[in-house]
Amino acid sequence: MDARIRMKQKYLAGEDPSYDLFATIQSVTVPAIPDSGGDEPNPISAQLPSLPELFRLFGVINRRYFQGTLPEAKISYSKRMLIAGSYTPVKMEIKIGIRYHRLFPSEIDDTLKHEMIHILHPDHNREFRLEAKRIGASLKAKSHPQLRKPPVYIYVCPRCGKEYPRQKRLRMASCGACSVRGKFDPRCKLKRLTR
Repeated sequence: MDARIRMKQKYLAGEDPSYDLFATIQSVTVPAIPDSGGDEPNPISAQLPSLPELFRLFGVINRRYFQGTLPEAKISYSKRMLIAGSYTPVKMEIKIGIRYHRLFPSEIDDTLKHEMIHILHPDHNREFRLEAKRIGASLKAKSHPQLRKPPVYIYVCPRCGKEYPRQKRLRMASCGACSVRGKFDPRCKLKRLTR
């Protein structure tokens, strides 16, 4: 079996959890994302809040933590994003990642809080972190194997055989386990696996 396929299977391995979500709020069934035809499993189907419910939640968070001072933002779902959410200042738009929230449905309000802070502080600077701490919002989203892109390149150490999956091409890199004092060692220079 090709090393790239093995690595992709390692990254995408894991069971799809099944959740009964948001039973007490108005919800909408988000259709499953069509199968891409590749090795990627089809994400689970889940109940996520409707857009009107997200706008209502935006208003509640705005009043509770920001005294209603934040301007309204456009809110939408994204099928393509592998992250929890994003905020685009130019469009005044918050996007919520469907794939992430199918895996972590209870994180929707936390994601919305995080993205609402970006209305005030576009960067993850000190002010952002203080505001996140004040309102109890997470700084980083959780990780999950289904939310990782499969590696584009796979490198292997010629000495120990350890594999290094990477999104970008490496030029001069040696195995971290075999290299002396973490410096480049030509004896264990990583070699790219070919298809």
